[in-house]
Amino acid sequence: MAITKTRRPRSIADILTQFLLPLVGLGLMGFAGWYVMETRPVVRTPLPPIEPARSPYGETVAASGIVEAQTENISVGSATPGVVVEVLVRVGDEVQAGTPLFRLDDRQLQGELAVQRAIISQMKSELVRLEAEPRKEKIPVRQADVNEARAAVIRETDALRRAEDMWVKKVIPEQELIERREALAGAQAKLESAQANLKLLEAGSWEYDRDVARAAVTRAEADMAKIQVDIDRLVVRSLVEGRVLQVNVRPGEFVGTPPGQPLVILGNIDTLHVRVDVDEYDIARFDSTRSAWAVPRGSLQEKYPLEFVRVEPFVMPKKSLTGNNTERVDTRVLQVIYRFDPTGRPPLFVGQQVEVFIEARGK
Repeated sequence: MAITKTRRPRSIADILTQFLLPLVGLGLMGFAGWYVMETRPVVRTPLPPIEPARSPYGETVAASGIVEAQTENISVGSATPGVVVEVLVRVGDEVQAGTPLFRLDDRQLQGELAVQRAIISQMKSELVRLEAEPRKEKIPVRQADVNEARAAVIRETDALRRAEDMWVKKVIPEQELIERREALAGAQAKLESAQANLKLLEAGSWEYDRDVARAAVTRAEADMAKIQVDIDRLVVRSLVEGRVLQVNVRPGEFVGTPPGQPLVILGNIDTLHVRVDVDEYDIARFDSTRSAWAVPRGSLQEKYPLEFVRVEPFVMPKKSLTGNNTERVDTRVLQVIYRFDPTGRPPLFVGQQVEVFIEARGK
């Protein structure tokens, strides 16, 4: 029996399956390739936003430096704790040696000073009294005591004479005669005492008593001077001529000894210094007689010629280290001080970092 094949008519689904699906697959493959190309990491080497500083010398010691005042940055604190009642300067003010910077509360010391002045006044009055002795009004009183004692002696002498006559006549007992003699002796002792008191009064005060009184006055004046010094110390003054670079204290704040941070920072910035950190590996190539330049960060077109001042001959840990005793210090620097005149150039400020290039010693 023969089998006959029948052909099914082609539908739209057959046409889509045969032609559209391969086209969609090719499109997805193309999209995948494009996505991979667009999202792949690209390594670029962009130019720096600011061109780094370049050394003008063939052999160079490169170092970093920081601008500081000619007198170095002077951190002013308070020698005594207290509450600030008045700040007398502002940032940028020019100060001279002795210019008040700020003042602490001194009311307690002012009270102690008033008490001490009263004590000194009392002691001086006592000294004047001793030096004015004898008081002329007291002499007649003492003289009257002497006269009274002399009259008593005369009276007792007469009474004793009568008692002796009567005792001879056996009129009175011997006991009464003894009592009269004792009374005369007592009257004579009182006369001597009154005469001695009169002489003591006429002689005036004892020289040593006056010396003791003078010493007491001197000590009291010294105590008052100490209080005045303590009051004066509550007004913190500048010890150098310069400019106020920073003020970190306000009225009403309590300051201790030492404070947690400098209260006022001063410095003379007519001529600025640059503190340069030379790495210990470059110390052998450093020569203080060679020329040097400073270039501010962010302003490479400006170059400041430097003049050597001194070397601080102590190789110390780099300032960027914390300084903990558990820290491994592997970077040490030699600090070199240069000066430059900022006049006629763009200003550099204290604390600003600069790049320093020093002509190295030839090999």
